[in-house]
Amino acid sequence: MSVAFSPESLRPHLQPLVAGQPLSSEDLAYQHFYGLDFAQRAVPVRRQLGRFSAAGYDLVSQVWWPESTPKATLFVIHGFYDHMGLYRHVIEWGLNHGFVVIACDLPGHGLSSGERASIGDFYQYQEALQGLFIEAQSLNLPQPWHLIGQSTGGAVVLDHLLHHGEQSPAQGQAILLAPLVRPKDWQWSKFSYYLLRPFVKGIERRFSENTNDPDFMPFLQADPLQPVRLPTAWVGAMARWIPRVEALPPSARQPLVIQGQADKTVDWEHNLKVLDAKFNHPQVLLIPQARHHLANETADIRAQYFAFLDQHF
Repeated sequence: MSVAFSPESLRPHLQPLVAGQPLSSEDLAYQHFYGLDFAQRAVPVRRQLGRFSAAGYDLVSQVWWPESTPKATLFVIHGFYDHMGLYRHVIEWGLNHGFVVIACDLPGHGLSSGERASIGDFYQYQEALQGLFIEAQSLNLPQPWHLIGQSTGGAVVLDHLLHHGEQSPAQGQAILLAPLVRPKDWQWSKFSYYLLRPFVKGIERRFSENTNDPDFMPFLQADPLQPVRLPTAWVGAMARWIPRVEALPPSARQPLVIQGQADKTVDWEHNLKVLDAKFNHPQVLLIPQARHHLANETADIRAQYFAFLDQHF
């Protein structure tokens, strides 16, 4: 799979989104590779790439505008190992609803700077989200602001809601796709982390079948922006974050939660109990056959949860 873009050459030339910088040939090649140009749509999608600084990182952001006058803004927060390029289905759903859609690659992911897939503390993800809010404010993006996060992106969203629920600039809907609170088999994973931490900085990533779409795994394995190692620093940051977030007082916010019951990545039964205790009667859709990466599940599974979401917009 040949590509005509490189994060190290693409990122430095980018300016903040508000600059309205025209897309370069490399920008266009990147967007086309992941389908983020939405070339199949009848009307070309207005879109931009940009860069902002947060938490000590240079983060790459993107924004897409709907054909009609926008009526809201959707913030898309990706999961661990992921990047914006894997979220075209969610982005298009937002565009079809008349939302401006904005997203960024988190530290250490995709086009953004930082050691691949690593983080010093999960609070840095909150700083990245705050930086994305500032980008949206600079563009005067329309309210209400909605949030959607997949897996670790869901952790970023729920952490934000528990800290800033009533004061958040995003007072629209909050959507959690297979959100991380604890990963599956966490006690064993935590033991392994403390055992290995003095000796290794990371272990080889093991790709797993996390959707029912047979085409997703081959694409993921050939994706040039995929990290190939699991940094122990990230596991340590998660180990410190879990007790912090589970100890936070509850919020009056009412997120929409979508969870696959065939998910082997997160401890979803435990996580749903935590969410029920932390939020005001969260609305939950369980999909028996769905796996973890809901943003890239099969078309029929995506149709199920998009229909559920449509009822709330």
